[in-house]
Amino acid sequence: MSEAQWNGVKIPDLDGKAVLITGASTGIGAALARAFAAQGAIVAIHYNASEQPAADLLTEITGAGGKGILVQGDVSADGVTEQVVEEAASHFGRLDGLINNAGGMLGRVATSEMSDAHYERVMDLNARSVLAATRAAHPWLKKQGGFIINTTSIAARNGGGNGAILYAASKGFVSTITRGHAKEFAGDNIRVNAVAPGIISTPFHDRYTSPEMLETQRKTVPLGRVGTPEECVGTYLFLASPTLSGYITGQVIEVNGGQLMP
Repeated sequence: MSEAQWNGVKIPDLDGKAVLITGASTGIGAALARAFAAQGAIVAIHYNASEQPAADLLTEITGAGGKGILVQGDVSADGVTEQVVEEAASHFGRLDGLINNAGGMLGRVATSEMSDAHYERVMDLNARSVLAATRAAHPWLKKQGGFIINTTSIAARNGGGNGAILYAASKGFVSTITRGHAKEFAGDNIRVNAVAPGIISTPFHDRYTSPEMLETQRKTVPLGRVGTPEECVGTYLFLASPTLSGYITGQVIEVNGGQLMP
């Protein structure tokens, strides 16, 4: 379902919610920002280096009648993730939802050739940033209850492709901490879930996956095609809505065209 179609599908309990989406300038994050704004949520669009795409996205959202702000920061750096959360929450005066979507492979590197510096960069971006954002958001979310949705990956279950083992391991951390935080925060009326996309057509694959490798991967998908960011959106909206998923927490929902059927 496209963002335009989501404009005609309203989920009443998302209207007016303040939601921070990390890594929201392109790909799945951008699709989420559009969709949540179309539901009437106020969105904080986080970006790091992609300033112009983020600015264009905000212009698009506000032009369609939505509300949002831009928040910049390198979430892999010490203390920056906390600043991003505080800036968004303080601007809104509340925080109802956190979507930990920022992440990346940072290159296909074989384990035998991996440096300690590469390990730290990948783990800081994909794993530590989720923990840092969640810790910073927790005091805001517990005031009235809310949700956290983490973006993990099919790689967390299948170990990743060539040169992507560390990325897969970092996403395994995300899947596991999702379940742990679901237990820890249940008493605070905070539901914690995750979405695990499969092969989705985003700048991620433009950077790290050759056309030949992408075609090989596509052939393993029963639906016979690569997914789109928009096809991930419905799962996040479902998990954000207490009406639709109020008794669901600690779950990782696979969105992969049948490539993996756990």
